[in-house]
Amino acid sequence: MSVPTMSRLASAALKAVLGPTNTGKTHLAIERMCGHSSGLMGFPLRLLAREVYERVVRIKGADQVALLTGEERVIPPAARYVLATAEAMPVRGGLGAMRDFAFVAVDEIQLAADPERGHVFTDRMLHARGREETMLLGSASMAPLVRSLLPRAEIVSRPRFSTLRYAGAAKLSRLPRRSAIVAFSVEEVYRVAELLRRHRGGAAVVMGALSPATRNAQVAMFEAGEVDYLVATDAIGMGLNLNVDHVAFASLRKFDGQRTRRLTVAEMAQIAGRAGRHQRDGTFGDVGSLDGPPAFSPEDVERIEEHRFDPLEQIFWREADLPMDHVGTLIEALTERPRREGLRAAPEAVDLAVLRALADMPDVAARARGPAQVGRLWAACSLPDFQKLGIEHHARTVHRLWDWLSQGNGYIPQDWFAGQLARLDNVQGDVDALAGRIAAVRTWAYVAQRDDWLAQPVEMAARARALEDRLSDALHGALRQRFVDRRTSALLRRGGDANAFLAVDVDDTGNVTVDGYKIGTMRGFRFAVDPTARAGEKRLLLAAAERRLGAHLNEMAQALLAVDDKAFSLASPPGGDAQIIWNGHPVATLKSGQRLLAPEIALDAGLGALAPEIQQGVRDRLSVWISGQLERHVPALLKMEAGAIDPALPPPVRAVLAQLADDGGIMSRTALDESLAQVAKEDRTHLRKAGVVIGVLDLYHPGLMKPSAAQWRMALLALRRGEPLVALPPAGAVLLPASEELDEVGARVAGFRKLGEAWLRIDMAERLARGAHDAIAAGKAYGADDPTIVSIGLNEASFLDLMRQAGFRPVPDAAEGAPNWQFKGRPKARPRPEGERRRQPGQRAGHPRGDKPQNRGDRKDARGEGRKPGRPDERQGKGGERKPRPHDRGDGGRDRAPQPRQIVATGKALAGLGALLGRED
Repeated sequence: MSVPTMSRLASAALKAVLGPTNTGKTHLAIERMCGHSSGLMGFPLRLLAREVYERVVRIKGADQVALLTGEERVIPPAARYVLATAEAMPVRGGLGAMRDFAFVAVDEIQLAADPERGHVFTDRMLHARGREETMLLGSASMAPLVRSLLPRAEIVSRPRFSTLRYAGAAKLSRLPRRSAIVAFSVEEVYRVAELLRRHRGGAAVVMGALSPATRNAQVAMFEAGEVDYLVATDAIGMGLNLNVDHVAFASLRKFDGQRTRRLTVAEMAQIAGRAGRHQRDGTFGDVGSLDGPPAFSPEDVERIEEHRFDPLEQIFWREADLPMDHVGTLIEALTERPRREGLRAAPEAVDLAVLRALADMPDVAARARGPAQVGRLWAACSLPDFQKLGIEHHARTVHRLWDWLSQGNGYIPQDWFAGQLARLDNVQGDVDALAGRIAAVRTWAYVAQRDDWLAQPVEMAARARALEDRLSDALHGALRQRFVDRRTSALLRRGGDANAFLAVDVDDTGNVTVDGYKIGTMRGFRFAVDPTARAGEKRLLLAAAERRLGAHLNEMAQALLAVDDKAFSLASPPGGDAQIIWNGHPVATLKSGQRLLAPEIALDAGLGALAPEIQQGVRDRLSVWISGQLERHVPALLKMEAGAIDPALPPPVRAVLAQLADDGGIMSRTALDESLAQVAKEDRTHLRKAGVVIGVLDLYHPGLMKPSAAQWRMALLALRRGEPLVALPPAGAVLLPASEELDEVGARVAGFRKLGEAWLRIDMAERLARGAHDAIAAGKAYGADDPTIVSIGLNEASFLDLMRQAGFRPVPDAAEGAPNWQFKGRPKARPRPEGERRRQPGQRAGHPRGDKPQNRGDRKDARGEGRKPGRPDERQGKGGERKPRPHDRGDGGRDRAPQPRQIVATGKALAGLGALLGRED
């Protein structure tokens, strides 16, 4: 039984439902269709057809609903409802077993005025009819043409459910949330999306060229609130239902295929009307931050808000019932002019341009003979130019397909077709590369939908559809990566509401996440932006984190106040300032105070967000810890400082203690000689009770050379001097060889004295100096080869420097021709050379009368006369007699052989070493 054409069903009810956007026209048509036994609806976009298809599937079930587009055909055997693009509507024949449709609807009929596709919508408006009911949906501007072209049609006007108001111009950074920004080129869409990513966390992207899968994934991202902005072409004006509150125009000019022109008011209203859905009001405006900001005139605004548009006077038409007997006749029919008023000949479309190009080719002219071949040629020319590479490129593709379709078995080779898909099977690349591949895949998907072009069209269509899905997933990921900063978007999602809840989490390692997206790291009380954030995003993330991390900082502060002293430590980074560490991060820095042992505490900048009372509590807690650390590690300094102000101590003692306390408890004796000389011998006991060692070279407290004490002394002294911290020698070190790199300031603070090119700890230097004194007293040899010196590792040059600094000096021996650095203790009397006088009273044994003075304390001249006036010999009695020593020998050592090299002690050395041994001279 033949299938009647829809144009024959003139007696069925014909209704034109006209009105602005958001009047529920499409929803009404879907309800009416589902109330009939069968139905067909045509839409301007593949995306819109897919959207309605999914809605009807939820109502009727997948086995009852079919989808027809140029690139996609889903036709269950028992399908009774068909959703299609306008071009794919089966208006001149059935669909499978279908004879006709009880209900037919055509959406957005005002597109009949579009130069490129208008003739298709005109044909559907004039000829697509349902057996029982037909609905034409569109703008109220179509009312006059509907009356003239379809006088029997009932026109139903529907008012808008919500109010649409003009909101003025706004920069992208100030657009309200749930906004759609409309642009009219791919480049402009990308530019706007990139700016939104920088300023507002990102945007979803919707374009007519996207595959349904990519479009749905982008819209789902917007609908789910992952992003608050959507950038789209004017495709959203074609009935796509989005949860948009505001529509902003990035431009008011578009290229319509022939020229760049300003949008008509009706086109502006069609796009702006996407704002607000059902009874929720919407607003529209323009973006004032882009080049050449668009501006609505007051008249434009008034007409859009009141939905007053100029009626359309003409729509485009092209003959749809085409003759296929000859190519020339076909071209004449396609270029025929309409005879009815209100219809206008359509401009030359792509399919006609390709047909003209191929008709001049000899091989096409030779084979395109007869209705079958001419029809096959016209079907090939109708292949849409999805890639938009121009007529010449598109014509070459069609010509190659025609070669196979017009020869042999009339099929495109399957291997060649599969190779075209394989060439495009690559999910790598940027947004443009992936979008280009998807456009190419759409070409082959269209070819695979033609049952008579491939031997196995179902298999090839499945391959093409699977490849498009893979590329769509990759494109969605590329769009999200390029135009969406999900963590920034999560932070800003409810940034306008100060009381809005936003899940902020800080894990045990300090990673800060917002709604699962890492935005940075907590380093102590300080927030550090994720280093992967772009430069333009860092300030935004810092500001957002500052608003959201207050509760976490308060919790940290309370935990700090409750911890034990063991949780804190002192950090002395070389070149930096002394810091108090808690949980591995600094919480405060020490600053110079009025006293060495009373440093001030400067809290870390991260604690500045806490309330003043909490900050003071933290400062008090750290002060308690510092006091405890000083009592534990440098109690000697505290005792010196207390003794310096103790009225019970003699003033000279207090003066020495004050200088020691102010200099960290270790000072060179030369720096204290003047003050120490004022201390009576009996008062030096107070210094010893304070633990002070009065050495030949230094005054110090042994406890201050411990590693922890050295660290605190370094920190305190650096604060006092206003200098950065330096590196301290390794803990437990005694000798620092010259080959090691070290900071001399750090070595001195740690209690080391420079000897030649090496550094020796001062307590060890005092021990060696005392060893020299004991050796001299016992008449034993004492030199660089002494086992004690060798075990320490002190070389000869450093040892000689130590002896000189301690007041010793070598005695030259005229009998030796070459220097001999063997040191010996106090020498015995030598046999007197001929002519040498006897030792005079008061002259030291072993001092040849003719030698130069050998003791800095005994300044005798060559004739053996006594000391200079004013410098009494401390080793002599009241009458000038030398005090006897236990090691003196009565024989004067005359039988001992002359020694090649000798060392004697100066008065200073003997006096200092005597004090070291507990003697009072």
